[in-house]
Amino acid sequence: MTELQPIVFVVDDDKSVRKSLERLIRSAGLRVETFASARQFLAGSVSDLPGCLVLDVKLPGLSGLELQAQMSQSEIDIPIIFITGHGDIPMSVRAIKAGAVEFLTKPFRDQDLLDAIEQAIERHRAIRSEQAGLAELRRRFDSLTPRERQVMNLVATGLLNKQAAARLGISEATVKIHRGQVMQKMKADSLADLVKMSEKLEIPRADR
Repeated sequence: MTELQPIVFVVDDDKSVRKSLERLIRSAGLRVETFASARQFLAGSVSDLPGCLVLDVKLPGLSGLELQAQMSQSEIDIPIIFITGHGDIPMSVRAIKAGAVEFLTKPFRDQDLLDAIEQAIERHRAIRSEQAGLAELRRRFDSLTPRERQVMNLVATGLLNKQAAARLGISEATVKIHRGQVMQKMKADSLADLVKMSEKLEIPRADR
């Protein structure tokens, strides 16, 4: 599978800063798009590529911290690196607690920003990989019949085939057949795999 080229979004109302950051980021071999305001960024199409957002705190209209909150509410999971010439400790703590990767105070070293961007992109790749894996698990689970889902739920809680059969009012042989189908459709190599899948899917566990 071809690795997608990351993209870095820059939001800063200072044109000279945008140009400077664009040159720096491009020099690292990365794609970059710049915006003069948070509203302008939100009006653009959010890329499905791995990447991050380099965001100024002080912006006209919607501030950087307000944009961070709005992105969280909208489940836009692009990692954020804050830059500011007017930062303080409470502001940086608020940003980091809300999930920001870094909070850099101007003037900062170019390498510090590039290191933060690399870290943010790796975090986004990990998020995307986890989301893709969960989506695939959900597709597999959706392929199960209602009875197979019941069997999966019961065996994932640790019930033996005989116990699951008694709970469902069916024969142990039938449970074995359904269990085999579940393992095959979910692509689980072991019961431990099936339990982990059930936990990732947050399937309510049947009472023992």
